[in-house]
Amino acid sequence: MSTSGTTEPVNLFDADLVRDPFGGYARLREQAPMVRGAFPGLDSPVWLVTRYDDVKTVLSDRRFVNNPASVPGADVRNIRDELIEARGVPREYAAYILDSVLDSDGDDHLRLRRLVSRAFTARRVAQLRPRVEEITADLLDRLPDHAVDGVADLIEHFAYPLPITVICELVGIPEADRPLWREWGRSLTSLEPGALAEPLRRMVTYIHELIARRRADPAGDLLTGLIRTHDEDGDRLTDTELVTMVLTLVLAGHETTAHLIGNGVTALLTHPDQLAALRADPGLLPRAVQELMRWCGPVQGTRIRYAAEDVEIGGMAVRRGEPVMAVLVSANHDPRRFDDPGRLDITREADGHKEVHVGFGHGLHYCLGAALARQEGEVAFGALLRRYPRLELAVAPEELDRQFLPFSWRLARLPVRLRA
Repeated sequence: MSTSGTTEPVNLFDADLVRDPFGGYARLREQAPMVRGAFPGLDSPVWLVTRYDDVKTVLSDRRFVNNPASVPGADVRNIRDELIEARGVPREYAAYILDSVLDSDGDDHLRLRRLVSRAFTARRVAQLRPRVEEITADLLDRLPDHAVDGVADLIEHFAYPLPITVICELVGIPEADRPLWREWGRSLTSLEPGALAEPLRRMVTYIHELIARRRADPAGDLLTGLIRTHDEDGDRLTDTELVTMVLTLVLAGHETTAHLIGNGVTALLTHPDQLAALRADPGLLPRAVQELMRWCGPVQGTRIRYAAEDVEIGGMAVRRGEPVMAVLVSANHDPRRFDDPGRLDITREADGHKEVHVGFGHGLHYCLGAALARQEGEVAFGALLRRYPRLELAVAPEELDRQFLPFSWRLARLPVRLRA
């Protein structure tokens, strides 16, 4: 990985950088306020913004837009479009992952976000807690059934099933169909050319069929509400937007939370002092979840944004139309904001409801499901440690298998020994 100067772009798929993003992006952060990064096979470099204050600026400043078409008076290349095309996704399906609420700006973003935001308010999430606790208890009851010689894969049998069950119940995905989404979610992380096309086609087809079924048999779920909005006022939600919203909610609603749980359990089991403090005082759970999201959050970089006009970041110029990526992992470990940022400290913030890190983003595109993810983390960590007070890793930490996925920090498996 080259970090010399700012003229040679950093390879964002560099094996050393993906394997150690904490150290790699720390070196880039101290090199300059911004450095150039490049995706293999594309000749459009991206500005990497790595310092905490600058990251918050990019995420909150309306001069940075998610859709390159929102840049006035410029023909801007859509890098995400090029990346999706390089992965072999047919154009007729690309729109379902390129034109979501996550990629929209201005009035379109507000319109789409408002359609689902009420399902994720603090009050609504609090009402869901008993059900989250019930699902968690059931998964823990069944965890020994998946163990071999007392060892179970916590990713496969706990960290994934919990959030996917919660979000599928909320959206309205029938229980029998949920294993399909687990498999489809796996396919999205493959970097093999062509690996995404068929699963995406199946997801889109499935959602269309589910919409037809729900129209004929309405329920009290979020999907029924979205269908009603679509049918009563097509200007508020188009056919494609309806399918895209379901796709986005289900995938975003379980993938990142699953890996927050996996990363968090690993962090606690490898930091006995923090684990002991949490066991001694379960009231620290809200603060622990916030610190774990800062220290080992699963999402390490944001979607690419584009400068709608000439902007200055950290004393460096970003020209209109240039792509910018905010590097969350670097901002969350920036010593300019956090004392001894490499130290895991579940008492770091005095109030677990006060969020200083940017693990869930910041500004207009702040994670819609953040409150639900935090709650699921609190419930998962608390219940797991109560059920298995002597839980331990079944392999050495350095033997844990992490997926190779730039800007994501996730385990392929988490073998743990179930010791009560």
